[in-house]
Amino acid sequence: MNLENVLTQLSTLISADKINTDKAALYDAASDRYNKYAKAKGVLPVPLPLAIVSPDSAQEVSTLLSFCNDNDINVIPRSGKTATEGGLENWKANTFVIDGKRMNKIIKIDAYNMQATVQCGVPLQVLEDEVRKLGLTVGHSPQSKPIAQLGGLVATRSIGQFSTLYGGIEDMVVGLECVFPNGHISRIKNVPRRAGGPDIRHIAIGSEGALCYITEVTVKLHKYYPDNHQFHGYLIKDVETGIKVLREVITEGYRPSVARVYSEEDAAQHFQHFYDGKCVLLFMAEGPQAIVNATGDAIRAATEKFRDGIIGRVDDAHIANWFAHLNWSQKQIDDEIKDMVEHNRHAGFTTEISADWSSIPTIYNNVMARVKKEFKHADDLTMLGGHSSHSYINGTNMYFVYNYNINCRPEDEMLTYHHPIQRIIVEETLKQGGSMCHHHGIGKYRNEWTKDEHGTAFYMLEGLKKIFDPNDIMNYGCIYYKEDGAKYQQ
Repeated sequence: MNLENVLTQLSTLISADKINTDKAALYDAASDRYNKYAKAKGVLPVPLPLAIVSPDSAQEVSTLLSFCNDNDINVIPRSGKTATEGGLENWKANTFVIDGKRMNKIIKIDAYNMQATVQCGVPLQVLEDEVRKLGLTVGHSPQSKPIAQLGGLVATRSIGQFSTLYGGIEDMVVGLECVFPNGHISRIKNVPRRAGGPDIRHIAIGSEGALCYITEVTVKLHKYYPDNHQFHGYLIKDVETGIKVLREVITEGYRPSVARVYSEEDAAQHFQHFYDGKCVLLFMAEGPQAIVNATGDAIRAATEKFRDGIIGRVDDAHIANWFAHLNWSQKQIDDEIKDMVEHNRHAGFTTEISADWSSIPTIYNNVMARVKKEFKHADDLTMLGGHSSHSYINGTNMYFVYNYNINCRPEDEMLTYHHPIQRIIVEETLKQGGSMCHHHGIGKYRNEWTKDEHGTAFYMLEGLKKIFDPNDIMNYGCIYYKEDGAKYQQ
C-alpha cells in the first residue's frame, strides 16, 4: 500500500486523535537517545516513521499489530522514550511507532499481597510516589526514574541503582500482559512462583519490542524504611581493591542496596569536591534497622580486611547528597543535548558489561589498555574510566564511561568515536566469557554481536523470533542482526 492508503486504513482502525503525523514529532520518534548528537543537529540519517499511534487498550494494540502484520508494516513499540542503545531507532520506511502513553492507569495497588498492577505507560516515578504513601517502594530506581515507563523498563530488562538489594526488573515482575504480531493477547497470571514449564514471563521481559508489545505489568512491592538509610564512602588506591571489597560484602551474604566502585577518572565527574584524585568506593544500606546495622558492620569489616588498599573514609554526608541528586530530569536531558550541540562534545557515553568476579578486573584493565593504544582518535578523548554498580553472588558489572570532543560531521560521530571504543569493550568482554550488555540491552547497535553473545544458545533466541514474529514486523533490526540495516550503523 502507498502512504495515503496506509493512513486512510489506519484511520478506520483507531480514532484520529490517537494518530500523529506531525513531521517534527516523526523526526523525534525516528531514534532514541543513542544518536542524540546527529539528531539534535538535524542530520539523523534514518527514515521517518509513517505515524505515531497511541492506543489506549490491549485490544487496540491487538488491532494495530494485526493490521501491520497483514500489511508488512514495521512496528516500533515505545513506552517512555529513555532507551539508549538504538532500540527505538527506525530502519524501515514503512513503520508505525506505537506509543503506550495513553495506557497510563494504575490498575491496583495491593498492599496486603505486596504487588501493584499498572498499564505500560505509567511512569515509574508516579507509581513510586503512590506506593510511598503506603510506606512501600517498588525498589526500582534507574536514573531515568522520573520519566521512564513500566512497559519500556520491562521490555529492556532494565536495572535500578538499588539492584544489589532489590534485583533487576526481571526479579520484580510478577506477571504481565502482552500482545503478539498476530493480535493474540497473552496474560501471564500473578503468582509468587510456579513450576509449570519454562518461565514464560521471560519471552516478554527483555524482548526490546522485537517479539511482542507489553501492555500491562504487575510488580512486587517492598516495605520502605527511609529513616534507616546508612551511607559509607571510602577513597581507595585502585579499582581492583574496590572489586575485592564488593565481593567480600556480597559473598558473605550481605545485600547493601547500593555497592559501587569508581575509577579515579570517573570519580572526577561525580565527586570532585572530595575524591582527591583517587578511586571511590561507596555503599548504601537500607531496610529494617537490625539488617542495616549488620550490613554496615560487614562493610567496615570488609574494608578492614583490605585495609592496604583503603586510603581513607569519606564524610557520609557527601555520599548521601550525591544519591539525592542522581536521577535525571527532562531538563537535565535537554541541557545535556544543548551542551553537546553548542560545544561539539559528548559527555558520559557508556557501554555496560558483566562478568564473574575474577574476570572483571582483567576486562577492565584490557579495555583501558587497548583503547589508549588502538583508538585512532585518542587525542579527542577527554575522559576514559569506569565504575561497577550492580553486584551479585557470582560477579558484578562494569560501566565503561568515555567523553570526547567531536571533530567530525555530526552524522559520522558514532562511526568515528563510539563504535570503535564499544567494539574493543565487547571483544574484551566476550574473550573472558562475560556478557556484552548488562542492562541497556542490545538495541540495534550491538546486534552484530548477538550470536557471539549467545553462542550455541542463539538457536533458542532465533527460534522465538521465528515462532512469535514470522513476518518480522516487530522492531526491525533490534536484537537480531540485519545485513541491510548495517548501513545505519555506519
